[in-house]
Amino acid sequence: MALPKTSESEQLLRIRHSMSHVMAMAVQKLFPKAQVTIGPWTESGFYYDFDNPDPFTEADLKAIKKEMIRIINKKLPLQRLEVGRAEAERRIQAQNEPYKLEILAGINEPITLYTLGEEWWDLCAGPHVANTSELNAKAFELESVAGAYWRGDERNAQLQRIYGTAWETPEQLAEYQRRKQEALRRDHRRIGTDLDLFSIEDEAGAGLVFWHPRGARMRLLIEELWRDLHFKAGYELLYTPHVADISLWKTSGHLDFYAESMFGPMQVDERQYQLKPMNCPFHVLTYASRLRSYRDLPIRWAELGTVYRYERPGVMHGLMRVRGFTQDDAHVFCLPDQISDEILAILDLTEQILSTFDFRNYEINLSTRPEKSIGEDEVWELATRGLTEALERKGWAYKIDAGGGAFYGPKIDLKIEDAIGRMWQCSTIQLDFNLPERFDLEYVAADGTRQRPIMIHRAIFGSLERFFGIMTENYAGDFPFWLAPEQIRLLPVTDEVRPYAEQVLSQLRAAGIRATVDHSGDRLGKLIRNGEQMKIPVLAVIGAKEAESGQVSLRSRREADLGCFDQEQLVGAAIRADRLKLGGLTWDTEASEAD
Repeated sequence: MALPKTSESEQLLRIRHSMSHVMAMAVQKLFPKAQVTIGPWTESGFYYDFDNPDPFTEADLKAIKKEMIRIINKKLPLQRLEVGRAEAERRIQAQNEPYKLEILAGINEPITLYTLGEEWWDLCAGPHVANTSELNAKAFELESVAGAYWRGDERNAQLQRIYGTAWETPEQLAEYQRRKQEALRRDHRRIGTDLDLFSIEDEAGAGLVFWHPRGARMRLLIEELWRDLHFKAGYELLYTPHVADISLWKTSGHLDFYAESMFGPMQVDERQYQLKPMNCPFHVLTYASRLRSYRDLPIRWAELGTVYRYERPGVMHGLMRVRGFTQDDAHVFCLPDQISDEILAILDLTEQILSTFDFRNYEINLSTRPEKSIGEDEVWELATRGLTEALERKGWAYKIDAGGGAFYGPKIDLKIEDAIGRMWQCSTIQLDFNLPERFDLEYVAADGTRQRPIMIHRAIFGSLERFFGIMTENYAGDFPFWLAPEQIRLLPVTDEVRPYAEQVLSQLRAAGIRATVDHSGDRLGKLIRNGEQMKIPVLAVIGAKEAESGQVSLRSRREADLGCFDQEQLVGAAIRADRLKLGGLTWDTEASEAD
């Protein structure tokens, strides 16, 4: 069942916005000391922030929901009113709502508010349904309570945020709840712990990832694939420092525009050094290390560069939002007439990499020049046309995000769809006229003049950490054979067959297959259960019969019983599945002979 998106359903937006007001009215009726702040709709529902003397409990949420149903059933009108500032202040002061006064101070006239029946109102621009009879009392739910700072600033008062979800029909609500449960099952934080892939250790600090051996092995496989495909696509690799003199960040503009997301500088030898939040200036300096010719372009440089950014405590989330992460950064320096070809090549490489991880459905946005920007009109038009031509040559459908580009150039953003229909912002391609200007980058043109190169920023994963989290949730931890940290686990049924199991293990490891032997001595049923819980793609049972015949009995999570393989067949099938990036082992005599 396809759920409607708020961005595509005006009615759903009105329902959710109205439901947030109904919730606020219910809260203030049950808890008269509760003060309201803001209550917007969200992509999956709505929330409202409250300043209440006591914390809301699960029992409170149930009571609030019952009161909301009573309000909905009263069929109360929601009416829009325009008032002057003085009247708005009078109303707010009469209610003793200090947060509303702060909100009012930031609103330009005309000032609008919405009433809910005759008892309740709030400052609001709308839109809302005309009457609560348009709200379905069986199609909403209150989900949770969380802490939130007033205006998102930890220096301000801490509030309580009640989250809810609302839909047009009970069937849509049920489908949303089913997907939510599925998302919990796929949560990369739980899977990362269960499969011993990574951790975030409080003792070391928030937002810093520790890759455990199993997760590190997977990360290495991802990096090796990434490097191999980049070399084949004509890229060279760079390695750049983790810190630089603070003057570099002044020249790049990061210190002016990005300072709040940068860690503080450190004093070294009477100079101030800054942890890098971006790799771009380092690649720019590498370009500027010598004079380039038009014959050198395009230059394609890529780096798995670890960067550090300050994220507020409330926004960090597993691998999705961390303070230290590795970007798969790349920069292309090219001539103006090379833009379309280079962008098309980047789109091809992006598709090749993402599809290897079974991401094949994309949402593409082309963001054009914003009001505040730098660069000549002619250059912007050339760059935007280059992006458009590349997308059309690729044959990908895309949407125009008018004015959504960066101040330094237009861009393409790509979202990937996962196994349960969620869209994740992942790859980005950005043209930049700013850094070449700031660092005075040049190349010698065919006519001998000095010209500015076009600079393309590009990331496919975005960051390894975030992509790893998305990928883990997409597979629900059931990784394909080529990517699994442990591909085959050998299960000796008795101590007598252990020597044979070790012999098979040696052959697999010599072929580059990630295999282990379970030495626990448990009974077969538990050996199998343990392997299944760790989501090992292939389990090889070895009993007396198998040892005597020189075979193994294979079980696959995906295909159950695979039958008996001799050692040569097992190694051949494993090599083939690993090399061809297959989900699991397959056995084909003709394919084996061809290998």
